[in-house]
Order: sequence, then C-alpha cells, then structure tokens
Amino acid sequence: MKGAHDPSREDLAQDRTDLAEERTVLAHERSFAGWVRTGMAAVGIALGFNALFQMVEPKWLAKLIASIFLLIAIFVFLSAQRRACRATGRLEAHKIAALAPIRIKLMAWSLTLATVLLGAALWFLA
Repeated sequence: MKGAHDPSREDLAQDRTDLAEERTVLAHERSFAGWVRTGMAAVGIALGFNALFQMVEPKWLAKLIASIFLLIAIFVFLSAQRRACRATGRLEAHKIAALAPIRIKLMAWSLTLATVLLGAALWFLA
C-alpha cells in the first residue's frame, strides 16, 4: 500500500505542475500571436481605407485616418511585446521550446518599424 509520502506520487504531481506551466507558456504565445494579428488587421484597415478613399478631398484626410490605424497597430505591437515578455519572464518551460523574449521583441519591433515606414510611404510617396 502506498503511503501519503510516496515518491512516485510526488513525481506525478510535479509532472502535472510542469505540464500546466508549459500549457500556460503556450497560451501566452497564442495570445501574443493574436495581438500581432490584431495589429496586422489595423495595418490592413489603414491600407484599405487609404486606397478606398483616394478620391476624397482633402487628400490629407484619408491619409490622416489611415495613419490613426497605423498608430493603433504600433500600440498593439508594442503592448503585446511588453505583456508577452513579462509573462514569459515569470514562467519556465520544462519540455517545450518556448519563444525566447528576444524573438518576441524582434518581431514586435520589426513590425513597428515596417508600420512606421508604411506610414512614411503613405504620406511622402504619392
């Protein structure tokens, strides 16, 4: 009969805890991906709005509204990066290869730079 201090039960409990933490790491990565998709949707709305309303007078109005969506996208990218890095810093992956914080930052800042360049092209390339 196994007692309350059975080492195999403690190992199983630790395995369950480790697996739960890994599921949480993966859930945070999915959340980051969801926020990145939201930011990319804002970029798409900006491009679509600018293209759809090219004939609007004054021309700067369509560019301004598109730029607002680009700023929203930048906010989403950087907020997602901050939240993801904070969450992954508190968790430890045991058997899975978690997304490194540097990769999260690289992705968020690359998307931010691309969005800024898109905004510049929107205003300065006619």
